Amino acid sequence: MNSITEIWAKSKGTFDSKSLSQILAFAGDGKLKDNNVTSREFRDLLDQVPSSLLKQFADNCLTDGFSDSGLALQDIINQIGTRLGFTIEHGLYRGKQNDIGFDGIWTSTEGHSLVLEVKTTDAYRINLDTIAEYRKKLIEQNRISKTQSSILIVVGRQDTGDLEAQIRGSQHAWDIRLLSTDSLLKLLSLKETLNDTKTIQQINELLKPREYTRIDKLIELIFLTSKDLQLAEQTDEDIEEREELPTEKKKRKSSDDKATPVNFHEQCLTRITAKLNINFIKQTRISYTNKDKTTGLICAISKPHKQGQHEKFWFAFHPHQNDFLKTLDNAYVAFGCGSPDKLFLIPYKEFEPLVKNFWTTENEDRMYWHVVIHNRDNKYLLAQPQIEKGSMVDITKYKV
Repeated sequence: MNSITEIWAKSKGTFDSKSLSQILAFAGDGKLKDNNVTSREFRDLLDQVPSSLLKQFADNCLTDGFSDSGLALQDIINQIGTRLGFTIEHGLYRGKQNDIGFDGIWTSTEGHSLVLEVKTTDAYRINLDTIAEYRKKLIEQNRISKTQSSILIVVGRQDTGDLEAQIRGSQHAWDIRLLSTDSLLKLLSLKETLNDTKTIQQINELLKPREYTRIDKLIELIFLTSKDLQLAEQTDEDIEEREELPTEKKKRKSSDDKATPVNFHEQCLTRITAKLNINFIKQTRISYTNKDKTTGLICAISKPHKQGQHEKFWFAFHPHQNDFLKTLDNAYVAFGCGSPDKLFLIPYKEFEPLVKNFWTTENEDRMYWHVVIHNRDNKYLLAQPQIEKGSMVDITKYKV
């Protein structure tokens, strides 16, 4: 019998019209228990699906109220933590004598640990002393640090007024952060629109307890996020300015119309997945990795630009993308030239030596390389202008 992950992999639309309780019924005995088949299959499925399906599953947990909804939500929240860049240790579904009853431990790259508590509702008072005791016991067992740990409570809905008051009035107020499932999903959605993973690491700092009488750090965070989100748009404008003739620049500046941006990343990713037989999870706006983060890629796209009788395609390649690819055992760069049918998948180890030969743009805000691909009579040529004018490398063989 196929696992639910295999069912999903064979037909990715299979679960779109099914509730989470129906999906779980296909796994093992259909009941979530610690270390059983259903649990392992469900967590493996969560490792594979896109964030849109995570949101659908979370909504099911909060609206359908099936028997294991709270346990399923615990796994979903831990999966979101993984995608936000934390190292996750799953807790138990149900507390056992002599075991610590946390729902998860999220450890950041800087070494701070969040002891997780997940609640589908705040209709009932939470025993904060019990959660604080979990953290205390983990500290005593040297599993987390006292100075580098705190508690994160994730609840199922936005209306958390009573629980907020309960936390503020407790002795544990300075050790606890509280947010809704919806806000956590929005944080994940934001991450997937960003360009640099370092930005989301800064945003993750919000999950630590902080005293915000002085709000400099919040303002800095808003500034960094805004700057990151503007990066792609500003880069595209730079590229347009660089490639156009002076008369074309004047014409464009005098027009209120803006060119419609191309967007076919997902179609490109589908082709790459089929080519490599690897399921990729979105990390940032155009970066992806497999479940184990051993294989990954940058997938950039460009509209065609006329150059006489021929066409060319212009991409930006940033230092943070270069750094990302260097961390992976197997890495690729992919360039969609006008459509998913003109897609080139190049192993990073073969692409990296060519980077030094690209044009660059440098200013006080950023630096990036210009990747220019020319289509000459159905041959695709990668420009290497730093070697000499007109120098190119034939990349036609990499077409997917």
